[in-house]
Amino acid sequence: MVDDAPWDQEARRQGVPLSKLDPADYPDALNALTQVSIAAANAIRGTLGGSIRTKADGSPVTSADEAAEAVIADGLARLGGSFPIVSEESAESTTLPAKSDRYYLVDPLDGTKEFIAGRDEYTVNIALLSEGFPVLGVITAPALGLIWRGIVGRGAERLEFVAEKALPPQPIHSRSVPAGECIVMVSRSHLDAPTEAYLHRLPHVRRIGCGSSLKFCRLAEGAADHYPRLGPTMDWDIAAGHAILVAAGGIVTGLDGSALQYGTPDLRIPSFLAWGNPAGGEKKLGTFPKGAAR
Repeated sequence: MVDDAPWDQEARRQGVPLSKLDPADYPDALNALTQVSIAAANAIRGTLGGSIRTKADGSPVTSADEAAEAVIADGLARLGGSFPIVSEESAESTTLPAKSDRYYLVDPLDGTKEFIAGRDEYTVNIALLSEGFPVLGVITAPALGLIWRGIVGRGAERLEFVAEKALPPQPIHSRSVPAGECIVMVSRSHLDAPTEAYLHRLPHVRRIGCGSSLKFCRLAEGAADHYPRLGPTMDWDIAAGHAILVAAGGIVTGLDGSALQYGTPDLRIPSFLAWGNPAGGEKKLGTFPKGAAR
């Protein structure tokens, strides 16, 4: 990571607060969270073929979700800072921190439906929020052996991991929308009618279906250009990906270009548009095409 990355200006343009971590602590904080995510990934791998039950909201939860949750809670508790933890599997019993506070936002297994179906597209998501905005994110894909991570204003990286060891990272950056075709990431399990209507109004689009927060990672590493979600999603589903994409030079906003609001009472994000390159995307396709379903 570099201290004075060229995408600092873009982060400030979006009104994004840069991390207040001491610069000397950047590598330690990121590496510590990376190790926590690897431990959770290994816990998930160790529960393949485990139990499945249905939560009160109708969504599935597996023994892998619960094992990863326990590992992450223990790992974060051992780190310095004593920041509160808001996690998908324990949110109902957690007192929400003030928006001015720093806290961790965790999805121990994002893409549970993909995991149950035997696909590789599930992740472990850990984000650190400051002043109501995700400033640091780590996304680990257990089945792929890959990690994406970033600190807003300090850059983003991709690395491989084997067993408990993370290999040397490689810097990543989002790309400008190429001439001709725009690659758009769409949800494999949650593609709704409003998002379909929006996609039909975009010119020169090639869709790629994908589960979990991997969609943000593909934008951050320059493999895709746009990820629209016009239906609601939860804070923990997108916070880590949001931080990584902004760290890589991208942007995530509401449909009108406003900043997303994390930490609402229901922890729900009503909709968003993610771009690998803000200027390129807005010039080519517009923030929200006129006449698209809202």
